[in-house]
Amino acid sequence: MPWLIPSQLDLLSSSPSERQCERTAFSFYCAVRERLPVWLLEDMRSMEVFCWEDGRPRAFLPSEALLYALVHDHRDYARYLLNRYSVSALRAPRCNFCCRRSSGTPHLNLAVRYDRVSILSMMAETLKDCTAQSERRELLDGCGGCSHVADAGKTAVQLAVELSRPDCLLQLLVHGAQPDGLDAALQTLASCNASQQRGAQRCLDLLLLFLPKPPPLRRLQEEPQRWQSLLGNEVFGWLCGLAPPPLLLMALRCLARSGPDQISTLPDFLQPHTWQ
Repeated sequence: MPWLIPSQLDLLSSSPSERQCERTAFSFYCAVRERLPVWLLEDMRSMEVFCWEDGRPRAFLPSEALLYALVHDHRDYARYLLNRYSVSALRAPRCNFCCRRSSGTPHLNLAVRYDRVSILSMMAETLKDCTAQSERRELLDGCGGCSHVADAGKTAVQLAVELSRPDCLLQLLVHGAQPDGLDAALQTLASCNASQQRGAQRCLDLLLLFLPKPPPLRRLQEEPQRWQSLLGNEVFGWLCGLAPPPLLLMALRCLARSGPDQISTLPDFLQPHTWQ
């Protein structure tokens, strides 16, 4: 039937069982979007909702349900899934498009993309339950996502820097994520408009708090006057290796590592931007 468009061919080629799985999955999506009670969602997930995989239906995984909870900010459901299934709720499900499992977890990136700070904090706390340090590191710092996914090849920290999500970035760094993305933070600060500058500046400040030492940055050497005016003399000198770190930065480092609330509740005159 060459006159049919591709979507119609796909519809005809799918079996009634496969179409039924799609309908139940969409019903579950709508139920999470409406933030129905947790017990009802779990009954649906375990008994009524199915995915089509390898030619047969299967129940929705907790990790797939958590993705729905993230998108619709259903915090109660996210909390239940993480408490009940722990780290397994964060392991990446198999991709329906390329039929393989990616490294890392898409959940952290998705939380940053939708700015779900509360659920991101829950997930970061759950990662402490990893018995294997290597798995925890992979989930926290992995570049999760297949090549066709929008945020593929980016860690959650890098994405938080690019999107200027300082609250998400602080949660990740406090829970042990690698403070990568300093060059991207500088680029974002230099190119953002006035309304985005505060978030970009705060992301840069947070990265500086958690960096053990600044990496070599060519852009600072190429335009020293521009970056000196943006960063201030003390920070610029430290990043270029010409001066020790500012005293306020050193004082705030221990405070930042003790928890996200310790930095967020400081008065404005003690916030990281005041060291510039």
